[in-house]
Amino acid sequence: MRNILSMSVLVAALVAGSVSAQMHGHGHMHGADGTGHDMANMPGLQGANATPKESAELAVMFRRFQTMSRDVENLPNGIRTVTRSSDPEVMDALVSHVVGMIDRVGQKDDPKIFIQSPTLDIFFARGDRIQSEIDVTDEGVIVTQTSEDPELVAAMQEHAAEVTAMVEEGMHAVHMMMMRRAGN
Repeated sequence: MRNILSMSVLVAALVAGSVSAQMHGHGHMHGADGTGHDMANMPGLQGANATPKESAELAVMFRRFQTMSRDVENLPNGIRTVTRSSDPEVMDALVSHVVGMIDRVGQKDDPKIFIQSPTLDIFFARGDRIQSEIDVTDEGVIVTQTSEDPELVAAMQEHAAEVTAMVEEGMHAVHMMMMRRAGN
């Protein structure tokens, strides 16, 4: 669960930075009133309960999401993900993020990242019902998360898909998810 949560938060943060950068160039801001997303500083990757290190890791992953790839297997009672990066700095940030977020889920300690998906709410509410295994191998960061709670299993699988979208599309995926939730 920590890996999924971490990866989800990481992917969400990466997607947010990458999409804005792709759509609007480096360092530009956009929004309906000319303000909005600051792609240079990525304030959406910060959180009410997140550390500067956690936000910085997300920024590294979102800025260099193109170096990442991911495989997801939905299990009857959870997920198994393998996430990797060809960039050693991104890989280090990824491992730290996954381990840290899975630990937070186990402690029910929501970082409240500004752009984080509402899919994660159930993880922080019921983190004690998730069994997580993290392995770091030459293949990548392998996370297996399972639960006997069908709502958690559904949320894990949905979140895994969200993270995969962020790995594939960067911040653009985050923006698309936010627009869908807003009914746009």
